[in-house]
Amino acid sequence: MRPRIKTYIQGLDEQMDGGVPKGHVVLMSGMPGTMKSSVAFNILWNNAKEEDKKGLYVSLEQGRESLIEHMGGLGMPHDEVEDQLNIVDMGYLRMNMDTSAEQQSWMKIFKMYAENLHVSNEYELLVADSLPVLELLAEVGNRRAELFHFFGWLRELGVTTFLIAEASEDRNVVHDEDFLADGIIRLRKEQQGYDVSRQIVIDKMRSTKHNTGYFTLMHDGKNFQITRVIGD
Repeated sequence: MRPRIKTYIQGLDEQMDGGVPKGHVVLMSGMPGTMKSSVAFNILWNNAKEEDKKGLYVSLEQGRESLIEHMGGLGMPHDEVEDQLNIVDMGYLRMNMDTSAEQQSWMKIFKMYAENLHVSNEYELLVADSLPVLELLAEVGNRRAELFHFFGWLRELGVTTFLIAEASEDRNVVHDEDFLADGIIRLRKEQQGYDVSRQIVIDKMRSTKHNTGYFTLMHDGKNFQITRVIGD
């Protein structure tokens, strides 16, 4: 069996043979406010702290300090893992690069940073937040073809990748990246009376026997955990 990367969401790893297969490209998909970025950061932070695995979080919109403050508020202080978890703020790079650099493809810039840091830092886990923003900056034309090559490049990089992706309100809509990804973890918000709960499902995970049911996703101020959806 291929080595596994734990999500460190209590109860979830047991639903997919111990975690995400090493080397997979996984979509973290959901509507705004479903905690996609927080769940992805949680994977990197806990693997850095508990497994001594190096990670790279590339943020294309949210500023580095804002991200660190937000994740610290969820019980994941960056200073505890700063030697293992590198955060690259590409929004800052966009504002401060020279004119000649601006003429380069943003996809090439993304790949350059990811490759250079992989050589110098040998990270094992990568989060790109988010895929739609990267596509917009890179002015992707032939989406299926360019994403096919991008996903192939990620696999050749030899890391386990989590791509933050935006879901459609229509749950029957299937995107190109859904076919190309090795795994899909979907998050959603569900109205329950006057309350709203967050739910998570392992929609797809190649080379893995996994549960396909929805679970309620909870956060106790420090850790994520799942329970059976109320009413199941």
